[in-house]
Order: sequence, then C-alpha cells, then structure tokens
Amino acid sequence: MTTTFILVRHAAHDRIGQFLAGRTTDVSLGVAGRKQAERLAAQLAGEGIASIYASPRKRTNETAGAIAAAAGLGQVTRAEALDEVDFGAWSGKTFETLHSDSLWRQWNSMRSRVRAPGGETMSDVQRRVTQFVETLAKDHDGRKVALVSHADVIKALVCHVLGLSLDAWPRFEIAPASVSAVAASGGDMKLLMLNREVPEHDETAHLLTARR
Repeated sequence: MTTTFILVRHAAHDRIGQFLAGRTTDVSLGVAGRKQAERLAAQLAGEGIASIYASPRKRTNETAGAIAAAAGLGQVTRAEALDEVDFGAWSGKTFETLHSDSLWRQWNSMRSRVRAPGGETMSDVQRRVTQFVETLAKDHDGRKVALVSHADVIKALVCHVLGLSLDAWPRFEIAPASVSAVAASGGDMKLLMLNREVPEHDETAHLLTARR
C-alpha cells in the first residue's frame, strides 16, 4: 500500500520576505494569507485527506485549521518534527541585517555543513522530518496525510526523496500556500508533485493530482 503525503507550506504572513520569522511564536497569517489558506482548503477539500499534522507555529496552525475545516476533519495534530528550522540567534532578524552576517552567507552557500548560531543544521532538519514521514507511512498505510510545515523543512524532505545534496535547496521553490506531494511505499519514497501554487480565480478544481 502507498501512503500519500500532501506537503503544504503555510500561507503568507504580512512580513514575508522582510524578516526571518523562524520560530517566533506570534507570526500569524495576514489578510492575503488567510485568503490563500481558504482557497487552498477549498481545493483540497475533496482529496480524501485522512489526517493532518502541522508545525507548532501559529501560521502553520492557521493554515492547517482552514484545511481541516474544509475537509471535515475534527483535529489538527501538532508535530514538533514539522517545526521551522531552529535558526537560533537569527530568528526575528531582518534579511537586510542577516545579509551582512558572514555566517548567514555561509549558511546559504553550504547548508549541508553550517549550523545556525545556537540552532540546527539542515541535516538535523532533514533527519527529523524524514524519520517522521517514515513513521507516519507505517501508521497511515494507504491513506492521504497532509503535513503543513515550512519551506526549508519541505525542501529538506524533497532533497532526501530525490537524493540531492542539501546544498541544492536554491534550485527549486516552495512558495507560500503551495502543495508538493510524496508517495511512500515499502520504505521507498518518490516525488509526485512540486510547488503547485493555488490559482487565485479557480476554487473548484482539485489542486492535488497525486495519482499513480
């Protein structure tokens, strides 16, 4: 049996692209982000999602809540393994400030080796999210499971599935409120969809087409 994982990046907050939100606890969706989440939820409503798991961050829970409500699911399960990268001392800083930090520049050129100050390496992130997905695949065999997380976490998993170095992260995008999909079967995983964004004017067509 195959377990299908619907990988959702949270919808946009109002300062996206301006500062590194990281694990800041009070970052919620903006007006545009709430509309994104509603459109996404409408398009995933008919996909037969059996369970939904989300990072502990407020923005992911708001996105997951919209999906759960549209799908008729009563509960979103909090999953620490889906949490944002622990950026340590970088969390909450503007990108303008970060760009002047030599360690930040190293992080973006060699993510396979560099550790965020007081935080994680991308290998740490990849290990926790991959182990989580492997465990869920056994527990949810034959079902569709939605995982609402963050761009770098999803990228870490995709790199694992495709056998890419973590330094390949700039080669593909994971946009706000986008959907990617991975199929897991018998210990193997393959990518079904990458960075499918929510159409702004079509709320009727199903977004996910994760079919064999």
